[in-house]
Amino acid sequence: MHRLLRKGLEATAPLWPPIQTAYDWVHQAAHLLANHQGQDGASLQQAYQDLLTTMTVQQATLGTLTAAVTHFRTVTASYWPGLFTCYAVPGLPRTNNDLEQYFGAARHLERRATGRKGASPALVVRGSVRVVAAVASRLQPFTAADLRVHDVARWRALRRPLAYRHEARRTQLRFRRDPAAYLARLEACLLKSSLPP
Repeated sequence: MHRLLRKGLEATAPLWPPIQTAYDWVHQAAHLLANHQGQDGASLQQAYQDLLTTMTVQQATLGTLTAAVTHFRTVTASYWPGLFTCYAVPGLPRTNNDLEQYFGAARHLERRATGRKGASPALVVRGSVRVVAAVASRLQPFTAADLRVHDVARWRALRRPLAYRHEARRTQLRFRRDPAAYLARLEACLLKSSLPP
């Protein structure tokens, strides 16, 4: 058994250094993102950028693992705009698991309030506000003074997408009730707007 193991290790010996190097890089990336030292977002981002630069410069030494490192860098680049936000915003979850718990709590509260197993239509229309409100109201109680509108312009800007979603849902309902009449009205509007004045 010992002889077979030694023979296998000797035969695969040239493959191990690239694997060890790539593993060290991935382990270092995970260690940086875990942020056990409590670095601020900017210095952590710089340290991670230095690691990516090292990977770029030395990836040619990895042989067949070069494509894997290129893929790692490509995926990292796609996440880069929001990768370090959690270190700048206190209390923002760092992983998808934490975010899943956040949305799971909102789903649980919605189910308790409505009795529905699926998402209610109101959650679909007002989800961006209702989910945050449901979770925030569990963290602290709000008074009437807290809920009063202080900045009317900002409130109207927040309501604008909501009104758009409401109109979209009304349009869908009109189409489902009478598709022929809905399409006839749409065609009449299109013809009316395309005719010269």
